[in-house]
Amino acid sequence: MSSTNGFQIVVGIDGSASSLSALKWAVTEARLRQARIRMVTAWQYPATGLDVNGPTWDFVAFEQDARTLQDEALKSVDSEGTSIDGEIRQGPSALVLLDASKDADLLIVGSRGRGGFTGLLLGSVSTQIVHHATCPVLIIRD
Repeated sequence: MSSTNGFQIVVGIDGSASSLSALKWAVTEARLRQARIRMVTAWQYPATGLDVNGPTWDFVAFEQDARTLQDEALKSVDSEGTSIDGEIRQGPSALVLLDASKDADLLIVGSRGRGGFTGLLLGSVSTQIVHHATCPVLIIRD
């Protein structure tokens, strides 16, 4: 936990409605606790698009798309007076969020991301996080 650096909240942002709700909740919680927020967005290369020389995808384009997601998410909340830093990481979402939250006091994610199977109660990322996080987890369900 981050007791020496103040209360720290990590929130996963993927552009889904659930992740935007998670960010809104994080901002409210941060105000109550005078906490800092780290917005984390994970990206990874699609399974296709590989040739014998490696990925044919543009690393910079994925980074820019993730940054745009975070910028749009910030525009959707009233974050005035709240310290929010954005972080973009390459890798599977659950692993990225678990690593980013190692020293956090709270990890907040939406219950459903941008994946399919909308009838499920929890997505695979939120399920993995609940089982493996080293800090308390809050899952926002729309």
